[in-house]
Amino acid sequence: MKFIVQKFGGTSLVSQDKREIAVSRVVQAKQEGFAPVVVVSAIGRSGDPYATDTLLSFACSINTELAPRESDLLMSCGEIISGVIMAATIQKAGFPAVLLTGAQAGIITDCEYNEARILRIDPEHIIKNAAAGIIVVVAGFQGITQEGEITTLGRGGSDTTAAALGVALDATWVDIYTDVEGIMTADPRIVEDALPLEVVTYNEICQLAHEGAKVIHPRAVEIAMQKRIPLRIKSTFSDGPGTLVTSQSEIHQGSIDITRDRTVTGITYIPDITQIKIITDGLADITNFQRRVFKAMALSGISVDFINVQPEIILYTVKNTAASKAVQVLDNMGISPHVLPDCAKIAAVGAAMTGVPGVMAKIVEALASEQITILQSADSYTTIWVLVKKEDMEKGIRALHRAFRQ
Repeated sequence: MKFIVQKFGGTSLVSQDKREIAVSRVVQAKQEGFAPVVVVSAIGRSGDPYATDTLLSFACSINTELAPRESDLLMSCGEIISGVIMAATIQKAGFPAVLLTGAQAGIITDCEYNEARILRIDPEHIIKNAAAGIIVVVAGFQGITQEGEITTLGRGGSDTTAAALGVALDATWVDIYTDVEGIMTADPRIVEDALPLEVVTYNEICQLAHEGAKVIHPRAVEIAMQKRIPLRIKSTFSDGPGTLVTSQSEIHQGSIDITRDRTVTGITYIPDITQIKIITDGLADITNFQRRVFKAMALSGISVDFINVQPEIILYTVKNTAASKAVQVLDNMGISPHVLPDCAKIAAVGAAMTGVPGVMAKIVEALASEQITILQSADSYTTIWVLVKKEDMEKGIRALHRAFRQ
């Protein structure tokens, strides 16, 4: 059997007419000779009756300290409801279909409630149904521990379910259906002339996702990359080709060479962060001081990002919501940091920038042309990050998009 996995997000399932369009994608795959395995998210978004956030809000209105175990039992319901409705819609279209929960699909996880990791998948039940000509619908976002407890996989968990099933079934590809045309060169709400990307590498999409792009969860990409299962990010509601996510070597073997003219693949961003600056110049034991600062953040449960550590200064960022706590921790240590709230991190991502001179110069020039001050910067093989004031974020994104799309 030639398996493909088709994951449909909540916006693709929110109404009967949209579900019928989604089912037409499933039927088309079946008629093309594939055995489709359909993964579903909960229906709709916060405020919709069966969305996960809506269910949580209901429970938390009774007890704000909902236990993680019970939270996972509740959160798994949204995908089960969605899966039942999807299976019924496929059956109505004239094709046999069956819903499997994460547990029934053989998804075994560790015991971390709300953020479980998949340990292994036993796809026997899926294969048996597919061999009988039955279209399998799997409730995304969930699994079961070896002790029989229901768990959920964290935000973006349905993407993770789809990628993991793709690997377990050695699928031809995994389709992630959403309400956009694919991965864009920038957020189209900010950049009007943002374009869909025909093809990106696993590394590029991981970076884009980690840095704020919300089309696919980075953990799903990392799982697919392990077995080089191609991912396709497509719109449920159009026939556009979407974005193919594959390896660098496979791109070069084909007819498309994305590195020829495209140094930067996309521009993305993370808003609402605070920069913390600690001056260490003149301290006698700088190494021990640096260790104490970051250990204190870790023990306080504060996630730090955009870290620059030098002999005379420590720079890092935290979410705006964690800033007051971080400052309080430092104050208790006798440290008076310089704090700059309401910043944004802009990232220029591109696998082809490695070893190419002038990329940073182009970024600095583009931002300078808009009178935007770079507060901090860092780089890796595929990404250059700059920190700016949030009020300059959108202007900076547009400036960088123009600079690398000319």
